[in-house]
Amino acid sequence: MTTSMRVGIVGAGIGGVALARALHQRGIEAHLFERAAAFGEIGAGVQMTPNAAKVLKALGVGEGLARIGFLPNAMVGRNWEDARELFRTPLREVCPRLFGADFWHVHRADLHAILCEGLPADRVRFNVSCTGVTQRGERAVAHFSDGSEFEADLIVGADGIHSVVRDATWGQSDARFTGHMCWRALVPVEQHPLPFVSPDASFWMGPKAHIVTYYVKGGAAVNIVAVNESPTWVAESWTEPSTREELLSAYEGWHENIVKLFERTDKQQIFKWGLFDRDPMDRWSKGRVTLLGDAAHPMLPFLSQGAAMAIEDAYVLATALAHFGADTDAALDAYEAERRPRTARVQLEARERGRTYHLASPEEQKQRDLAFQQAQAQNPNAVGIKAEWVYEYDATRCAERFGTTPTPALA
Repeated sequence: MTTSMRVGIVGAGIGGVALARALHQRGIEAHLFERAAAFGEIGAGVQMTPNAAKVLKALGVGEGLARIGFLPNAMVGRNWEDARELFRTPLREVCPRLFGADFWHVHRADLHAILCEGLPADRVRFNVSCTGVTQRGERAVAHFSDGSEFEADLIVGADGIHSVVRDATWGQSDARFTGHMCWRALVPVEQHPLPFVSPDASFWMGPKAHIVTYYVKGGAAVNIVAVNESPTWVAESWTEPSTREELLSAYEGWHENIVKLFERTDKQQIFKWGLFDRDPMDRWSKGRVTLLGDAAHPMLPFLSQGAAMAIEDAYVLATALAHFGADTDAALDAYEAERRPRTARVQLEARERGRTYHLASPEEQKQRDLAFQQAQAQNPNAVGIKAEWVYEYDATRCAERFGTTPTPALA
């Protein structure tokens, strides 16, 4: 389907390029604006759970995903001190049958690269920072720091938790520091698998802290995400440098397998950042401006859904714009009805996972671990972090739910 609509996308991260790709598939003219000098993504891992994998296949990058990704055997919960298994949920063998797609671990830069493949080069502008958005009749205008502006039928803010587009549309508000900080690091693997890192999505749970480890790049590297509660403010920057010593000190007393892994981190490639949060919004759209991904619904990483939700948003928004044609208001209403209930639930449940992963008292930990065991006994295929409802969702069928009149979708 080809339309005369023109869309401007502020921000060329994973959500922004996914939207550009989805619009391009539908013959809708899309222009990307990115403040960086070139396409690229931060060097960290990301979990592409089955709900995201379904969309990536529909976007034409399924083969690319298989090329760059790693299929974990299971999702495993482990005790921080003795490494005993708290739960083991099979993934590799059961996800296609239960959820309609595989569960992938990928490097963010690799995922970003395959999403960018085939995007028209003449519709991407680098080195431009958005300074605001205004409405002009039935169109919207994005303004940039170099004095230029771009007028379109729709401007989409895909510019992250500190979104300029959101602030210009809904008023400025500060994100809230959650009291959590996070380290990220990547450990190269010369011979896979490492004897102290199983080929799983491993959740190590300890008092006021947890660690997630998994392989990326087809098993050529281990991604580390280490979250710790911090009483002091930590800068919200994915490029704030840290040290191996600081990382090891924060997890002193943890199991030797964690210590061995941390000792192999590259001293020049350890970063930390504070985790910030916002409450779900009542609306994302105003006039001819809307939001996508972290600009609309920033979420804590405890369900591993930040990138996945942005990819789902992108597919649904593009589908709605194509489905409703010239009726942009109806398209935006359908987009929000489909997406806001789901993303709000993910936001709120991710907060709750941050609590359950970090239980400090032995009694609370014992009750949690017993609940894990009971759930697994009842259903060996149940996901230990209770995310089946996340993985079952299929954004690629959203048009069936639109009909001619938008109706809210079940989360």
